[in-house]
Amino acid sequence: MAKAIMVQGTMSNAGKSVIAAGLCRIFRQDGYRVAPFKSQNMALNSFITKEGLEMGRAQVMQAEAAGVEPEVAMNPILLKPTNDVGSQVIVNGEVLGTMNARDYFKMKRSLIPDIMKAYHHLEERYDIIVIEGAGSPAEINLKQDDIVNMGMAKLADAPVLLVGDIDRGGVFAQLYGTVALLEPEEKARIKGLVINKFRGDKSILDPGVKMLEELTGIPVVGVAPYLQVSLEDEDSLSERLDGEQKIGLIDIAVIRLPRISNFTDFNVFESIEGVTVRYVKEPRELGHPDLIILPGTKNTMRDLLWMRQNGLEALILKAQRAGTAIFGVCGGYQMLGKEISDPGCVEEGGTVRGMGLLDTSTVFEAEKARTRVEGRILPCGAGVSVARSDADRKCAGENAGSLECDKSAELATSLAGCRLTGYEIHMGQTVLGENAQPFTEIEDTITGERKCEGAWQGNVCGSYVHGIFDNEEIADAVVRALAEAKGITEELGTAVDFAEFKETQYDLLAAGLREHLDLNKIYEIMGLQKA
Repeated sequence: MAKAIMVQGTMSNAGKSVIAAGLCRIFRQDGYRVAPFKSQNMALNSFITKEGLEMGRAQVMQAEAAGVEPEVAMNPILLKPTNDVGSQVIVNGEVLGTMNARDYFKMKRSLIPDIMKAYHHLEERYDIIVIEGAGSPAEINLKQDDIVNMGMAKLADAPVLLVGDIDRGGVFAQLYGTVALLEPEEKARIKGLVINKFRGDKSILDPGVKMLEELTGIPVVGVAPYLQVSLEDEDSLSERLDGEQKIGLIDIAVIRLPRISNFTDFNVFESIEGVTVRYVKEPRELGHPDLIILPGTKNTMRDLLWMRQNGLEALILKAQRAGTAIFGVCGGYQMLGKEISDPGCVEEGGTVRGMGLLDTSTVFEAEKARTRVEGRILPCGAGVSVARSDADRKCAGENAGSLECDKSAELATSLAGCRLTGYEIHMGQTVLGENAQPFTEIEDTITGERKCEGAWQGNVCGSYVHGIFDNEEIADAVVRALAEAKGITEELGTAVDFAEFKETQYDLLAAGLREHLDLNKIYEIMGLQKA
């Protein structure tokens, strides 16, 4: 049976996910079969497994670091917030329902059998399981029914590493205060403390480390530096969403919607020299970008009304009329159409006017589309047979459409023929009108169904496919098209193979942690010998 080590934090964004990923890579490098696990994840960044099941992207990132295929057993419960007091509850990769916080807290212990079944499924096949907690184990109002921090540590009989974030300040109070608020049996599970995101001369920190160890009776097993690695982050706490940066030759503005999801779709552009990716939430921040992206969202209707009320929608419409390229992904794609209807109250109920940049309309349905896809971006002029929706819309082949490909369609034209892979997660079906052309031809890799998907019209494109830009051919084509439209003649950087790039980052993370963590002590805590 697998040995376990659990990583908990003093707060959200203390670095639990990254430390867990680094341990996954280290254990893999040391010859162990290792899997990540998080019993309950609250996140809007999600992923579809090869079986068509939904899980949090943090455990996908950790699985990649461990060199194993992501599977839903690594994250049996996923909560996707729909508003300030409620979430869609996903169990074993499938939607259980939407619940307010009070109702979920009443029933969540009934999910322990699902959690332990998933955990045992991994335990039987791996040597080490790296378990991640959530938030803080010292949330004293929530501890009684905890299933993700000390409650999970007890269920798995796992020793715990407690991580504190020195970059925010007060790390000694974080760590000491967290330990002090735990019950004696919970405190006994903490076998090591980690100070994370340190910058500076460690010798200045050493007296405080010694005092912390004396006060808590727990060894500090590492002071991890602020590592310059590019890894996927969790939702709106990501620092990349707030950073102010110098604008490069190509300026891409992503609208930071209140319920933004899967913003990792755009990480690939950050790896291209000369390209800036900015996340914009106020009209004054928009400026004059070369490309505006409307990302996915867990509440399309409410976030569309948010843009309408704060003035961003008007600026985006003005930018489109001036020739700026617009791209919508998933919920952002739905917003670009003429109308969004919700007859079954999947989100808000009723009907709202869309932005009107695509001749499309969307109707929300109770059943969520969850699948992996591969295919190509269609050439200008490709048509479709008459059909009800994207779900059964069949491609009619190249040059079958009657729409002209004018100069405003530079972005869509430059992408024609590019191969794509990705996944779909959405609650709606979108119908194309006569003025919009299908954007992609894809095959569902789970069912084998082929269909047209997405839409483009002039300088506006939309697609349901998450991860569409991860193919370096597509990312490069987007940047080239934007450079040509801007008249840039100097050579820009090119996209890297994003999968290979992530591998280098996991190795850098592991190397950094090896240098600053006491791995001998961590192996001893697990009851293993360092290879």
